[in-house]
Amino acid sequence: MPIRTERLVLRDHSPADSEQIHTYYGREDVAMYLLQDAWPRAEWEDRYREWDAAEGSVWGFVIEYDGRVVGDMVLMFRGASQAELGWVIHPDVGGRGFATEAARALIDLGFRHYGFHRIYADLDARNTASARLCERLGMRREAYRLQDIWSKGEWTDSLQYAVLATEWD
Repeated sequence: MPIRTERLVLRDHSPADSEQIHTYYGREDVAMYLLQDAWPRAEWEDRYREWDAAEGSVWGFVIEYDGRVVGDMVLMFRGASQAELGWVIHPDVGGRGFATEAARALIDLGFRHYGFHRIYADLDARNTASARLCERLGMRREAYRLQDIWSKGEWTDSLQYAVLATEWD
């Protein structure tokens, strides 16, 4: 740690990152496809402390570009030799390839260093940007589940994309 890519640094988050992270978790357009609503400023510090204290089978990273936090990613252990990948990117930097670059680095870490067999991503089926990211990463769509998640007062569909270690180059 940290993980360095061509343009990014993926590192542990710190209390100093709180304000920058809130600039995107506090936005309705970011929370649209997440399971929780946008985090109000008044609740942010408590939620961030809880997030910061999370331990165990979750590796959380902030994505830093040019000294600024532009998103975060998690790699979560899920059963025997599998991990789930998740991400949130600040909309102000969307479309610049940061999510793709960071996700490739984490998938590579998961397969080459930690020996995972399979890495997958679950996402809201309406989140076409995340589906395109999965496809750019070479993940295959394995499932389209109808109305399987109750989120924000409605049943929503979800997608699952995955890649196996044997498929990763």
